[in-house]
Amino acid sequence: MLVARRGTATGIAIVVGGAALALTAAAAPAVATERRTEPLPLERLFDNRAVSDDARPSEADFDGAGQSLSAQDLTAAGWTSGRTLAIDGARLTWPRSAPGRPDNVRANGQAVQLTGRGDALSFLVAGTGSPGGATGTGTVHYQDGSRTAFALSAPDWRTGPLSTKVVALPHINSPSGQRTEKVRLYAVTVPAARDREIASVVLPADPGPDADLHVFAAAVRSPAQGWTGSWSASTGGYANAGPWTDQTLRLVVHTSTGGPRARIRLANTFAAAPVHIGHASIAVQRAGAAATSAPKRLAFSGKPGTQIPAGAEVFSDPLGFAVPAQANLLVSIHLPGTVAAVPVHARAFQHSYVSAAGSGDRTGDSGGAAYPGTITSWPFLTGLDVGGGPGSVVALGDSITDGDKSTVDGNRRWPDVLARRLQAQSQVPRYGVLNHGISANRVVTDRYPGDGVSTDTGGVSAQHRLDRDVLAQTGARTVVVFEGINDVRWGTSADEVIAGLRSIADRARARGLRVVAATVVPCEGYPGCTSEVDARRTAVNAYLRNNGGAFDAVLDFDAVIRDPERPQRMLPAYDSGDHLHPGDAGLRAMAESIDLRKLVP
Repeated sequence: MLVARRGTATGIAIVVGGAALALTAAAAPAVATERRTEPLPLERLFDNRAVSDDARPSEADFDGAGQSLSAQDLTAAGWTSGRTLAIDGARLTWPRSAPGRPDNVRANGQAVQLTGRGDALSFLVAGTGSPGGATGTGTVHYQDGSRTAFALSAPDWRTGPLSTKVVALPHINSPSGQRTEKVRLYAVTVPAARDREIASVVLPADPGPDADLHVFAAAVRSPAQGWTGSWSASTGGYANAGPWTDQTLRLVVHTSTGGPRARIRLANTFAAAPVHIGHASIAVQRAGAAATSAPKRLAFSGKPGTQIPAGAEVFSDPLGFAVPAQANLLVSIHLPGTVAAVPVHARAFQHSYVSAAGSGDRTGDSGGAAYPGTITSWPFLTGLDVGGGPGSVVALGDSITDGDKSTVDGNRRWPDVLARRLQAQSQVPRYGVLNHGISANRVVTDRYPGDGVSTDTGGVSAQHRLDRDVLAQTGARTVVVFEGINDVRWGTSADEVIAGLRSIADRARARGLRVVAATVVPCEGYPGCTSEVDARRTAVNAYLRNNGGAFDAVLDFDAVIRDPERPQRMLPAYDSGDHLHPGDAGLRAMAESIDLRKLVP
């Protein structure tokens, strides 16, 4: 049956099977039965007005009830007309439409002109009409005539999870006026065949009469060719800071691998407003805040500074700078305005430095005298890449991976030890190692809610941060998943943890990554680590050791760390003293137990 969708762009024919018309977002994904039309640029398919000016709210109707997003709120977030937004490794362009003009398309089997080669497609979306959001199945068409299907889910703009949104806005516009209510937009990625050139994409069919799946932008996410991730950190929350006014942060990071070129990644994750970066520089640390030589200036699209919209990220331009392996670097960031809250990796176990209030741009200073303040967190900075190299291993974990109870400033986290082992051998590629541990993190549930200033910087769940912290990481080849103890300690069942770990493995494998699981280590003696907790832990480990091929390899950290005489506790020689976190010796033993061949795809 050929149907014409209300508001669908003229000339677009949509074929929808009778059964599909009966589906709703809550019941099953909508699948488009294709009748191919010439693919069009996404903006030519726009059939809905989501954004209104606060002074003219009736000019837009996003949800069929006269409600819309505020253009002023979007501008305040840095989401201006035509702005390119770098999100989780993809570059998405916010529509150039003026308020009250069509700015998104309601998915209904439209053929979209989208080309390129990459491991994923990224969509900027939101659902309306159903609290459960909208879901459907689309198709990627390749130049060689092949195709693959993808499932696209758009959480509801009013009730969807904050933990996975890319930006939240504070108001809803309606004909009766503006009201305060948080609304969300989402960046969703789906797998693509990285070895084939994409020719076009067919959006999912209409999810049914009670829901709409709105697409604002789409892009091919292409892996960063010629780069290897050398250092990275996860954003665990959005916390009060300073306030810092016209000051420079000098952040100390430890490289895993080296290269002849460098670039950094700055992120404004979880933020509600843009941040202005005045200048940035990079240098090798001599001692404290002092550099071995004059820092090298970094640029952003040829300019000395940049503005990062809420929820977005930015890479600096490539810089000819010899990055040593296994070295401390100083990354300096000038904040010309006042910054009172920051996206942050709170537990760096590394001292970094802050210049005096009002001291201005000190990114070019080679000495450390201008930096009297210290912090033990990493605000804004989430990555350092080097030119060339074989790619990276990503360690996805909690406080044990983060390095809790390791020697501060000592770089003795188990991923640090692994990186040194890789650099010192020639049997397998000398991968970079990217540490994406967050203290207090969990597989199944969120600690930080995903929005707003909070003292909880334990991150959203490993499942909710997987795209940002693993799949979008520069040069990622393999992920080591080492989480679960915080879940079982706080009452999550073994079956729920196992399901979460399996979901992580399935999603990572769909993007071409090798997935290595690590068993959960014991914690008897730590508050709350009861026999019931240990029973859940051992059930998770039993599954991991006999996972039926769900993972490509398993690292048995439990067998390395536990006391053979009392396996529910850590071997005293490896215990930091709190009975939950291994100390330096335990972290080293874990890293040294890894058969490096297990990391090779």
